[in-house]
Amino acid sequence: MPEIGQTLRETRMRNRVDITEVEAGTKIRAKYLRALENEEWDLLPGPTFVKTFLRSYADYLGLDSRLLVEEYKQRFERPSPVELTPFAPRAGGRRERRRRPLLGPGIVVVFGLVALLAALYALGTWGDGESGKDQERVATPTATPAKKRKRERPAAPRRVTLQIVPTGIVNVCLLDARGRRLIDSRDLQAGERTRRFRGRRFRVSFGNGQVRMWSNGRTLDVPDRSTPVGYELRAGKRPRELPESRRPTCS
Repeated sequence: MPEIGQTLRETRMRNRVDITEVEAGTKIRAKYLRALENEEWDLLPGPTFVKTFLRSYADYLGLDSRLLVEEYKQRFERPSPVELTPFAPRAGGRRERRRRPLLGPGIVVVFGLVALLAALYALGTWGDGESGKDQERVATPTATPAKKRKRERPAAPRRVTLQIVPTGIVNVCLLDARGRRLIDSRDLQAGERTRRFRGRRFRVSFGNGQVRMWSNGRTLDVPDRSTPVGYELRAGKRPRELPESRRPTCS
């Protein structure tokens, strides 16, 4: 199996995601993300944080986080100090001698009788008090067990980032969530990149398929065809192709 750090780094670079974008999406500091990619476990706060950061980073990249965490536990997690402490052998291997009791049998019997009388007296004196306490225990409701903490997951992005990169001459119409025209039916040339738009929702229409979209660190290829095509992009959801009746026209 490939190295853990190598898997994270190659997946991020293959998706063309910058480390700062991962930091914003996972809320993990960039120096810890680089430590994960370089497998510099000593630079991280501890094994618990390593597994939490590794799980969040893998989920962000769309990897199997459970498999990577298990791989880390098998290869790098050390046993606890209790498991490493051997049992101390007896000095010299000699059997310990049994100590003789300091008190004789008669004194032990006397102490036993005194303890029994004291117990009987305590039962007679404190019986009423104990019954009152029992009533209080019955009246007091039992505390409900605390709910188990749910597994923490990276927060879903509240905004979507979009950049359009034409591969040929293509007409573009782009609207934001309020229906405002961000690109008003304009012909873009091959290689002409738009600025990065950020918002909760976008609707975009292309005159043909000679274009690519860059959204939240991933490149989205549009089918190469000569007919118009449109998409809707929402925060936290995959882009959805729009039917002809819902494509923006900027007219």
